[in-house]
Amino acid sequence: MPKTSPQTLILALTDKSFRSTDSGKAGDISWVVGYNRTQADNNYPFSIPEANFSGTRKNNDTLYNNFNVKLEANLGKRNTLTVSSLYLSKDQGVPGGVPIPFPEFGQGYFNSLTQRDRKYTDQVLTDLTWNSKLGGGNDSLLTARVYADFLNTRFDSRASSSARYDNEQNSYGIQAQHSWKFAKNQTLVYGFDYRNVSARNSTFNYLINTDTTSYDDSISQGALFARYEINFTPSFSVNLGLRQDFSSLANGSFTSPSVGAHWAISDSTNLRANYIRNFRAPTLSDLYARGSTFVGNPNLKPENGDSYDIGIDQKLWDFGLLRLTFFSNTISDLIAYNFAVPVATYENIGLVRTRGIEAVLNVQLAKNVYAFANYTLNDPRIKESVNSAEKDKELRFAGADSLNLGISYETPLGLYAGILMHSLGAYPTNNTNTESLSGYTTFDFKTRIPLNDNLILTGSVDNIFNQRYQLFPGYPDAGRVFQVGLNATF
Repeated sequence: MPKTSPQTLILALTDKSFRSTDSGKAGDISWVVGYNRTQADNNYPFSIPEANFSGTRKNNDTLYNNFNVKLEANLGKRNTLTVSSLYLSKDQGVPGGVPIPFPEFGQGYFNSLTQRDRKYTDQVLTDLTWNSKLGGGNDSLLTARVYADFLNTRFDSRASSSARYDNEQNSYGIQAQHSWKFAKNQTLVYGFDYRNVSARNSTFNYLINTDTTSYDDSISQGALFARYEINFTPSFSVNLGLRQDFSSLANGSFTSPSVGAHWAISDSTNLRANYIRNFRAPTLSDLYARGSTFVGNPNLKPENGDSYDIGIDQKLWDFGLLRLTFFSNTISDLIAYNFAVPVATYENIGLVRTRGIEAVLNVQLAKNVYAFANYTLNDPRIKESVNSAEKDKELRFAGADSLNLGISYETPLGLYAGILMHSLGAYPTNNTNTESLSGYTTFDFKTRIPLNDNLILTGSVDNIFNQRYQLFPGYPDAGRVFQVGLNATF
C-alpha cells in the first residue's frame, strides 16, 4: 500500500500563505507532489529621514503559485532514475522608487506612475537524472542529467512608459559527471556540461500599437572539468582542478585551474587554503534585457580574474568553533549594474580588487543555549577604469561591512526562541563615492513552539525597533514586521 507523508498548512497574519506536500511510495517508485501559494498586499507606511520624506508604499503586492512534482524509480539495486518538474508563477506590482529627487540619478528618474506597473513571470524547470553505481562497490558513481527550462517574463509599464516588455527564454542542457575513488587515498571527479540558451526580447508600444523585437538569438556554452584529490597523510590533503569553458560568444573560451590544501595540525586546529582562476560570461539578460528604466549592454566582455583564500578553523575545547578567513578577489572587466544614469544598464569595470576578512564564532553557553557571531570586513576597490575619477574608489553597493549576532534557546523537542542582530555599514551608491547610504542595525525575534505532535506555532518580529533605512536610494524598507504561523500535520 502507498505510504503518504504528512501534509502541512501554514497560515500567517502578515499575508495569506498555503502549503501542501504529499509523498508516497509504491514498489520501486516514489513520488513527491507539492503546492505553495503566497499572497500579500505589502502596502506599508515608510519614511526616509535623509530626505525628510514619508508616505505609503503602494503597488507592492505579490501573488505566488508554485507547483512541484518529483518521481523516482529504483532500477535494480545500483541505478535510480529521477524526473522532477517545477512550475513557478508570479504576479507582482512594481512600485519603483518613491517620487523624491536624487541628483545622482537625474531629475524624473523616479516616477510615481510606476505605482501602476506590473510584472508577470512564468517559469517551468524540468530535468531527468540517472545515477548509477559502477563496478561492484560504492567507489564509482556516474550521474547524468538532461534538463529543459522555460522562462517567460512580461513587464507591463503602460502607466509610466506606455510600453510592455516581453522576454522569452528557453534553456536546454546535458550534464555528466563521474566520481571515482580509484585508490584508498585518491579520488577523481570529471565530466562535462553543455547548454543552449535562446531568448527573444520585444517591446510593445501602446501609443502607436507596434511590437519591436530587440533580440532573437541563442548562445551555446559548454565546459569540460576535472578535480583530483589526494590524501598524502590522514591529516594533509591537496586537490587540483581544471575547467575549460567554451562559448559561442566572442572571447567565450577560458581555462580555469584551481588548487586547494587542507592540513589538520591537531584534533582542534585546521588550516586551509584555496586558489582559483575565475571566468564568467555575460548572460543573455546582461546583454539584451530591456525594461522601462534599464537596457542590456550587447558590448559586454566576460569577467576573468583570480581568487584565493586562506583560513584557520579552531575548535574551542568542547563548546565552540572559531573560523577565520582572509580572501582576495581580483576581477578584470567586472560586470556591474549602473544605476547612476537615466537609463540604467550593465557595464564592464576595468579591474576591481576585493580584499577582506571573515570571522565566524559558534558557541554553546549552557545546556540548550547557543550563541553565534559572524563579521565580514569587505573592501572592493576599483583599480582600473575608463573614468579616472573612479580609480581607487570603492565599488558601489558592494563594500558594506556586516556584523551578525545571535543568542537562542533550543531543545531537542523543537522549542526555539532567539534574538538576532544584523548590522550593515555605510556604502557608496556611485563609483566616484560622492553619494552614499548610511548603515543600519536591526534586531529580530523568532520563536517555534510545538503545541503537540501535530501542531507547531511559529512567530517572529522583524526589525523590532522599527529602524528606517534604504538598501537603494528611493527604495525604503518595510519597518517592523509581525508574523504568526501555525503548522498542522495530519
